Order: sequence, then C-alpha cells, then structure tokens
Amino acid sequence: MNIRVLTLFPEMFQGPLNMSIIKRAQEKKMLDIQYIDIREFTDNKHKKVDDYPYGGGAGMVMTAQPIIDCYQHVANQLQEGDKPRVIYCSPKGRVFDQKLAQELSKEKHLIFICGHYEGIDQRAIDEVVTDEVSIGDYVLTGGELPAAVMIDAVARLIPGVLGQAESYQEESFYCGLLEYPHYTRPSNFRGLEVPSVLLSGNHKDIDRWRREKSLEITLKRRPDLLEKATLSDEDKQILKYLKK
Repeated sequence: MNIRVLTLFPEMFQGPLNMSIIKRAQEKKMLDIQYIDIREFTDNKHKKVDDYPYGGGAGMVMTAQPIIDCYQHVANQLQEGDKPRVIYCSPKGRVFDQKLAQELSKEKHLIFICGHYEGIDQRAIDEVVTDEVSIGDYVLTGGELPAAVMIDAVARLIPGVLGQAESYQEESFYCGLLEYPHYTRPSNFRGLEVPSVLLSGNHKDIDRWRREKSLEITLKRRPDLLEKATLSDEDKQILKYLKK
C-alpha cells in the first residue's frame, strides 16, 4: 500500500509511524508512507497558505491552491488508471471505525489531507476529496493526529503486516464485540490467579469462556454494539443469562 500525507507539519509523523509494527512494515516494503509539505506548493511569495474567511468569523482558512497543487503533484506520480482514496480529516466526516479501516486496507493508494486553523477551502474538498472522516466527536488542532491514528489502524490490517491474521481477527470491534481479557505468566501473581479454564488445555472450553467474557464486557461497556453484532443462538442465551 502507498500512503501519502499532505500536511503543513511532516515532522509530526516521524515518531508514531516510525516505530514497532508500522516501521517493520515499511522496512519490508509492505507499506510506503511519504509526507508532503503543502507549504512547498503555495504560489504565495511569503509561503502563506491561509487567509481570512469570506463572510467574516474567527480564525483562518487554508487556501485551495496549495492543497490542490500538492494533491496533483502526488496524483501525477501514480500509474495511469490508479484512483486513490483521498481522505480529509474533518470533524464533519463519517466516524472512523473498524469497518472503515478494513475497507481502506484493501486500497492500493491512500492520500490523507491534514487541515489546520478553521479547516480548508471547500473548493479543495469538492475537487479532490473522496472521503471526509472523523475519529470522534471532538475537535483537535489539526488533522495530523487523526491521520496517524487512521494510518496505524489501516496498516496493521494489510496482509503480512501482523504475524498472524488471528492477531487482529480476535481484537475488539473486528467481530462487532469487545475483546475478552488476556493473561500471561505467572499463573499466580501476588495472589491474583489466572482463570483455571485457561490452564486446562481444553480449547473448546477456552473458546466458550472467551466468547462469554467478550459478550459480558460488551454488554457492560458498549451495549450499543450488540444491536449490530452477528449473534448465534448460543450467544443470545448467554446474553439472556447475563442480563438476569
């Protein structure tokens, strides 16, 4: 996957996306991430990339010209026929979730546009953006942190990035439920013991325990997820018991 990030602050990405799993994915050529400075494409002699909003109001708005020209520079490097998904990080957008992460992980090219100030000129959105996406119902200083979050969530779903597909298929939200608890050695830590079923070696009992715990945690913390989750008859019986 090729990911290009259009931003005024490329240096913000060097830490979180140059470590651990994402770093190894780039070293193995499974993932190619590049950061392009929007400011380098402005035709303003003072390198100015923002201006006052028409109609008045507080704050500044990023102008369309450097964003569109920066995008065009990236698009010109793609092979003919390639159509990138262009994501603008915006609190007005579709809320990012695991389903969208899975959808984006199947793309060959992703372009993230990181806004600042009061946002970007609507004409830039109309011309190049395919998806406006938000990571939650709150406002951040810029689009860099949301872009980094989305890139991390998407990159780990690319085949081969994680050691085993099961590493993410059992995680929270992948199957519509929150994940069950995890334990490791020692089995007894200062009087706190690992549930005996996990030490039994009986994988059928372990799978059932994990499913029950997943349902229990979801019911307590995110009952809204149960409305969309695919539940078996056994799951429904477990939930009925837990509710009692």
